[in-house]
Amino acid sequence: MADLKQFAEQLVNLTVKEVNELATILKDEYGIEPAAAAVVVSGGGDGAAAAEQSEFTVVLKEAGASKLAVVKAVKELTGLGLKEAKDMVDSAPTNVKEGVSKDEAEGLKKSLEEAGAVVELK
Repeated sequence: MADLKQFAEQLVNLTVKEVNELATILKDEYGIEPAAAAVVVSGGGDGAAAAEQSEFTVVLKEAGASKLAVVKAVKELTGLGLKEAKDMVDSAPTNVKEGVSKDEAEGLKKSLEEAGAVVELK
């Protein structure tokens, strides 16, 4: 029984790349369809699903009604010059900041939304 528990732990801890490789092997060598393999692998536990996203991208979807306030907020939050901040707002949807922590991303989102922007975290 210990071998099955070890096997289950190995399945739960597979990376996405390893799951794809396993699906290919199961299909090519054993005739098991990848969709069925994904169900078997993901059904073993929530190990991969439990991993929380650690880096976020703050996306400016649109400036909203008060474009000037949003330009000022983008300028202040990013350290860009006025022209660069205006260009960023004009080119929405655009990434304001990438690879930031959850707390920083939520703070940026809150500040931009208070200025009137429509913001999304990815």
